[in-house]
Amino acid sequence: MSITVKFFVAPDDTSASLAIQSGSGRAFESLSFGNFDPEEAVLEWECLMVGGSFQELVEAGEPRIVAGQDNDGCVVFALSPRLSAALADAEHARLRDVAASWIQLRAEDGEVIDTQIADAIVGDLAALVSSARRQNQSVYCWVA
Repeated sequence: MSITVKFFVAPDDTSASLAIQSGSGRAFESLSFGNFDPEEAVLEWECLMVGGSFQELVEAGEPRIVAGQDNDGCVVFALSPRLSAALADAEHARLRDVAASWIQLRAEDGEVIDTQIADAIVGDLAALVSSARRQNQSVYCWVA
């Protein structure tokens, strides 16, 4: 599996959708990662942080796609307001607990994620969301 994942800050869905062709480019503050399914991850993180079930989130249309299609390779989706608030408000210890729980969830499906990488992904994303909220903007994800 070779997936490029870029979380980025944008003022609105229209601006975020412009990233579909090449990622967020240099226009937005961003984080780049690889080789995990970010659509599945944001749902798992939301379940771990604020409760609810994975299936309920999927049925509610999460994550909300703003550009592209899942089947054509590139997609841009928005982090939910509920997940964004939870990430922004979480203490460092809570973020580490979420990362550890995420590692266990992925291990149940046979996927191995390094502890330091999981901590970095969740912690850095929380910092990005906090920055976006201070600017009255949102966080999106570009996947290719």
